[in-house]
Amino acid sequence: MQRLARCWQAAGLRVGFVPTMGYLHAGHLSLVRRARQAVGKQGKVVVSIYVNPTQFGPREDLSQYPRDLARDAALCREEGVDVIFAPGDEEMYPRDSDGAFSTFVVEEALSRGMEGESRPTHFRGVTTVVAKLFNIVQPWVAVFGAKDYQQAAVVKRMVHDLNFPTKVLVAPTFREPDGLAMSSRNKYLAGDLRSQALVLWRSIQTVREELDKSSKPISANRLKAKLKRFIEREPEARLDYVEFFDPITLVAVPQVSHGTQVALAVFIGSTRLIDNGLL
Repeated sequence: MQRLARCWQAAGLRVGFVPTMGYLHAGHLSLVRRARQAVGKQGKVVVSIYVNPTQFGPREDLSQYPRDLARDAALCREEGVDVIFAPGDEEMYPRDSDGAFSTFVVEEALSRGMEGESRPTHFRGVTTVVAKLFNIVQPWVAVFGAKDYQQAAVVKRMVHDLNFPTKVLVAPTFREPDGLAMSSRNKYLAGDLRSQALVLWRSIQTVREELDKSSKPISANRLKAKLKRFIEREPEARLDYVEFFDPITLVAVPQVSHGTQVALAVFIGSTRLIDNGLL
């Protein structure tokens, strides 16, 4: 892949890149279309499919994460993807003579709260694998989804701070008709778990309604307590976190008003889902 990327660069071709962990859905394909739009018909679009082990914690669902490369390849062909890059662990994390891989990329500000607090090693894995993928694919532009809001912010900061010659575009969250954010993990939502998962989107809508009714900012702590009760009325739902923060700095705010960003993570049964929205 790296040799091909260099050939494209030498030919003056722009490369659009969509990094994924596979089990593609319509949200991923919308990112592919955005990448194509950015590089044009003469450019090249690359989709990576790699379930990155370093962004999973020891009790997370790495071994169970859904995989179907043949299905993903068919979807990519339909969307006109030029190259699918599907490396193995031995390619992404080569071991030296003592069997160690010991170099990681760490962002130390935007990655601290929310996902960074709930999953302490997660963003170290994300930034490391994205940095490696950028070095391999050499993209002119990379497209990420807004559902992983904090992840996109962390990657943008890494690109800025480490002088990667790559533009990062963040495309809107793609949702099902009933509002559920599209996710590969939605596959796990059997039976009535699917309907219970709507509580994430309804929580965002609930806060918007509260703000529309209020003439002044609302206490973040009061809204957090209300959402915890609201979410956990669903029999299989358990709140991991909800946070209200500045959409640029990601700094938590004590008072919530229009223009605040909200993000939350909720377990529906054993499946952990995330969502966010601008209020």
